[in-house]
Formats: sequence, C-alpha cells, structure tokens
Amino acid sequence: MSKKFLTDVIQQSTEMTGVASGQLAADLIAAIKEEIIENGRFSLPDFGTFTVRETAKRTALNPRTGEKVQVKAGATVKFKASPALKEAAFAGAKKAKRKAAKSKAG
Repeated sequence: MSKKFLTDVIQQSTEMTGVASGQLAADLIAAIKEEIIENGRFSLPDFGTFTVRETAKRTALNPRTGEKVQVKAGATVKFKASPALKEAAFAGAKKAKRKAAKSKAG
C-alpha cells in the first residue's frame, strides 16, 4: 500500500480533490506514525496491529566478504494481521489459484 493508493481511494470515495485527498492520506500516515512512536503500537480492528520490538545486539556476516560484523541493538516495527485479514487473504489466495488453474486448463 502506498500513499498514492490511499490518496486514490480517498478521492474515489469522497468528493475531495486530488490535493486534498493527498493531504488527508499524509495526515493519516503521520497520525499512525505518531501513535506508534508514543505508545509503541497501533491497532486497526479487522486489519492488524503494528508493534515496536527491540532487537538485540548481534553478530552478522557481511554477504560480500564473509567477514563478521557487529550489529547494534535497535528497534523494528512488526505487523501482525488480524484473524479476519488472514482469513480474507487466504480465501483470496485460494480464489486466485483456482482462477489461474482454470485459465491454464482452458
């Protein structure tokens, strides 16, 4: 999903101009980002939850040289899909698979 995708959806579902819907999409993204920074998580019912997780200090390998490199501790944002989203995605994947098989056979 991109900001342009959000802008297009907002513009199609409302009477807003492209500029106004782009600003609204930017404001939504900024609000979600702010919530994650302040509370360490953001949840949308029937969609999923974004959670901040700390990463430990570790040793990794440089893929080019094979040399061991120290990686600092940090943080990352993880996403966990809601059961409703998982079910819908699975149903969509099954439908696409059936459609692809049908087009190959036909």
